[in-house]
Amino acid sequence: MAKTLPKTDVVVVGVGWAGSIIAAELGKEGLKVVGLERGRERGLKDYSMIHDELRYGIRYELMQDLSKETLTFRNNMKERALPMRQLGSFLLGEGLGGSGVHWNGHTFRFLPYDFEIRSKTVEKYGEEKIKGLQIQDWGITYDELEPYFDKYEKAAGIGGEENPFGGKRSNPYPNPPMKETPLTKRFKDAAKSLGMKPYHMPSANMSEAYENQYGAKMAACQYCAFCERFGCEYGAKADPTVAVIPFAKNTGNFELRAHSNVTEVIHDGSKATGVKYVDVQTKEEFIQPAEIVVLTSYVMNNTRLLLSSKLGRPYNPDTGKGVIGKNYCYQILPGTTGFFDDEQFNTFMGAGALGATVDDYNGDNFDHSDVDFIHGGSISINQSGARAIQHNPVPQDTPRWGKEFKKQSIKYFTRSMNIGTQGASMPTRTNYMDLDPAYKDAYGQPLLRLTYDFSDQDKNLYNYIGKITDQIMKEMGASFINDRSPLEHYDIVPYQTTHNTGGVIMGAEKETSAVNNYLQMWDAENVFVVGASAFAHNGGYNPTGTVGALAYRAAEGILKYSKDGGALV
Repeated sequence: MAKTLPKTDVVVVGVGWAGSIIAAELGKEGLKVVGLERGRERGLKDYSMIHDELRYGIRYELMQDLSKETLTFRNNMKERALPMRQLGSFLLGEGLGGSGVHWNGHTFRFLPYDFEIRSKTVEKYGEEKIKGLQIQDWGITYDELEPYFDKYEKAAGIGGEENPFGGKRSNPYPNPPMKETPLTKRFKDAAKSLGMKPYHMPSANMSEAYENQYGAKMAACQYCAFCERFGCEYGAKADPTVAVIPFAKNTGNFELRAHSNVTEVIHDGSKATGVKYVDVQTKEEFIQPAEIVVLTSYVMNNTRLLLSSKLGRPYNPDTGKGVIGKNYCYQILPGTTGFFDDEQFNTFMGAGALGATVDDYNGDNFDHSDVDFIHGGSISINQSGARAIQHNPVPQDTPRWGKEFKKQSIKYFTRSMNIGTQGASMPTRTNYMDLDPAYKDAYGQPLLRLTYDFSDQDKNLYNYIGKITDQIMKEMGASFINDRSPLEHYDIVPYQTTHNTGGVIMGAEKETSAVNNYLQMWDAENVFVVGASAFAHNGGYNPTGTVGALAYRAAEGILKYSKDGGALV
């Protein structure tokens, strides 16, 4: 039998960026917050010996253990879903700080177009343009969210320069951009010569020493090339364990419990009374009563917990009705690898978000009248640092093993580069998440089932943007480029990106969304669900900046609710 603990004001499920921001903002206002993190506690001291590519980059030391909990996958509803036995297409984080510990640090703001995508697209191109897509406005505008973007960028010490296509800013970035390198300069020069407007990528790798509003001191980046999949031993990459969690603890109102896996939101159908969780070390069960429940875990986990708790209306792909599990989106990733026979570059050096970007083909920044898709993507060169095991670019006709592969891999290790795109992903009726009827995790809970495949919209965007990245690479002087494989069916095996979104989407209407613009559930007023699960579609950027802004917005809403109660919208 589960042991019932003393009641708290707020219980937070998952302590990454969103959870730590909620804890800090509520704690400083005097609310008692319990944070439940299913992974271990960790911090700067744990990253001192982290330059081990095999352990962290290949064997995923900081990621979720799929032998205990995974998800099942299928391309369409006619197939049987099977468990993902090892991490591949995306990397599920686990442990204090979540994926915010091992991210690269790219920190964009979604475009004003994103938040009103349906209205703006229909107004300009008509209803026919969105046929087959399940898109909707987010219930908030960029201008309404801008102050919260500003708060997050200050917390994370973001360095950058003005995006010529971005929304209006109330303040400049708190840090200057990262270094200009021969690669970023060449990319910018090539883009300019093609009529584009490049800018330096906004980065959570500190361009100089920085202290944020929580008193966290972060060091200047050393450009060591161990960002993605690694923690930063210098404290030079903004991560929740460095930037926010120490402050939350120092308020005296935040209690962190690691190794605490939440299995149920306890509720009466209209309000939650707390959560049930398992201590993963002792296997003991506990009930944590709370006035307010806040889910701040990863996209899949937020969705799964609501479904298994029977809280909210599950999405039905046959009818298009219901909201929990709706509008799962990924990203479309066209790009170009170029090879330079007569030049070498220091590509083994870098930082997670050292790069340059163009947005000329993102959002609705170009005319879509004569193309068979909407939106687009940000095109970037990212000098994150080429590590020895994972980085083996070779010309496309090279054997994948043996003497010739080794020869070409060594030759082109410093004679190649990649231009990549983060292409927007639009929701369709048949891309969604639900509970698997057959498979369970180590705690007896149903696994999440992901049903997803690329749509014609995705394939058309991929083909169009890929031609643009080819143009830029040729303009940069590449001796030759590799052909791209056509985009056919989504494959969950190779790594692509960890930018999953949707499942508990926000909006202005209860019928079509799960949460309002404070991320308060329509169906349970004292439950807030914070994270990229709220995105009604996925844009052409990394989601973290927008997640951070929504977390500050939600924190403000939770404080209002704690005083007055009721629906905030």
